[in-house]
Amino acid sequence: MKKENLVFLDTETTGAGPGDRLCQVAYKFEEKENEALFKPPVLIQIEAMAVSHITNKMVDDKEPFIDSEMQKELSDIFNRDNILVAHNAQFDAEMLAREGVVVNKMIDTLKIVQYLDKKGDLPKYNLQYLRYYFDLEVENATAHDALGDVRVLEKLFEHFFEEMLRDMKNEEKVLDKMLEVSALPVLIKKINFGKYKGRRVADIAKNDAGYLKWLLDEKIKAKNQNGENDEDWIYTLEYYLESI
Repeated sequence: MKKENLVFLDTETTGAGPGDRLCQVAYKFEEKENEALFKPPVLIQIEAMAVSHITNKMVDDKEPFIDSEMQKELSDIFNRDNILVAHNAQFDAEMLAREGVVVNKMIDTLKIVQYLDKKGDLPKYNLQYLRYYFDLEVENATAHDALGDVRVLEKLFEHFFEEMLRDMKNEEKVLDKMLEVSALPVLIKKINFGKYKGRRVADIAKNDAGYLKWLLDEKIKAKNQNGENDEDWIYTLEYYLESI
């Protein structure tokens, strides 16, 4: 794989639930940017509007994504074994799949930053936080606009790519490692909710393993009841509980 195979992409959606759909897509491939709004088959939720600022009125006269020119272009791009690059890539890949675009390979910059943050020093991992944490110079990048996020995404990817290249010395090996990391669950270092917010999971395992066992049971229960499949937390909790 080469960097020419990378497709930097972001979606804005009607929400984050199992029935939600995309309403905006932006991507960059082979140095060309493409972006458009689409009318989804379900209404945009207010919570989603508050993030993306895309309203139902704004998309009412737009075409559906399915059978659009962009859908055909992206289907062709990913049929040619190119690689999706996104922040929380599984989410974008799932949204594309609901619209008939199948992604087989992906690099998830959210998983890459967690992999590189060995000690769990970074307070947050969201895209815009990382943009300013790493002091990335990005022109014309409005937050939570799909095309703006794609521009930030590309700069963030380059930052991580150069960091890994210094150690690995070979571009193809870096891409292979990124694909490997993106395909596996992430080992979470710090908890970001509840009574132990901000604490390291390893420390909680030593001092209150019962809490982690309870949390693991809740995550597994949610998965078995067709709720959220939080594979990163399930993997993390099992890892630390086994190490006690």
